[in-house]
Amino acid sequence: MTEPFGARLRHAMDERGPLCVGIDPHASLLTEWGLADDVSGLERFSRTVVEALSDRVAVFKPQSAFFERFGSRGVAVLEKTVQEARAAGALVLMDAKRGDIGSTMAAYAEAFLHKDSPLFSDALTVSPYLGYGSLSPAVALARESGAGLFVLALTSNPEGGEVQHAVRADGRNVGATMLAHLAAENTGEEPLGSFGAVVGATLGDLSTYDLDINGPLLAPGVGAQGATPADLPRVFGAAIRNVVPNVSRGVLRHGPDAGALRDSAERFADEIRSALPSA
Repeated sequence: MTEPFGARLRHAMDERGPLCVGIDPHASLLTEWGLADDVSGLERFSRTVVEALSDRVAVFKPQSAFFERFGSRGVAVLEKTVQEARAAGALVLMDAKRGDIGSTMAAYAEAFLHKDSPLFSDALTVSPYLGYGSLSPAVALARESGAGLFVLALTSNPEGGEVQHAVRADGRNVGATMLAHLAAENTGEEPLGSFGAVVGATLGDLSTYDLDINGPLLAPGVGAQGATPADLPRVFGAAIRNVVPNVSRGVLRHGPDAGALRDSAERFADEIRSALPSA
């Protein structure tokens, strides 16, 4: 790769729209699709999503846990899913939410961000709640590999507030502190930095936060969790053009018919485009 993740993401969003589609093969969805809750069902599900959408969405976000639950055979399906999606031109954001310290964090980074890894992805979700500095091995390897990170900052789950809204001695809360760290990582990067934040689309007015981190903002919660594309400008304000809205079940529930998956993804993409302010 000749460009860092942020530049590749900016180009993909400008060309295909900013939609990110999750690949979340949990048991209930496999059942809805008429598939067995086993490795064969997992493989069929993942292949169908990639084949239906890889030529039109900017980003796929496979949820690692739904593959890992099948052990080594499930991880093998994840490897193939990542490789086929990237080969078809989509970016892959691995949703693994890894977080640890020292050599353990470095090993997690190598699993997903080293160019020679079979799970190499364009970006990885990470948890900073052992301290932002604990992510240093992942930050360094992402820079070296031209990959990116999405750091949990202001998540949509209700439990997240007890950590993310906690106020530090300097008067700034933890979520705002994570955003400030990311803004520093992205200083001077053009057209977009490679270090993004996860900020829930269901959180409502975030005008008290500085979301202008010169990096992407992954926005889960659109679709089944209740947020709509029309909500995005109100939530993200001036940072709206750097938002990557994630839709999972809202698209996936229309499978296994490939045409229905495409129609659903295109509807969301059109609604997102309509919600964006004119350039």
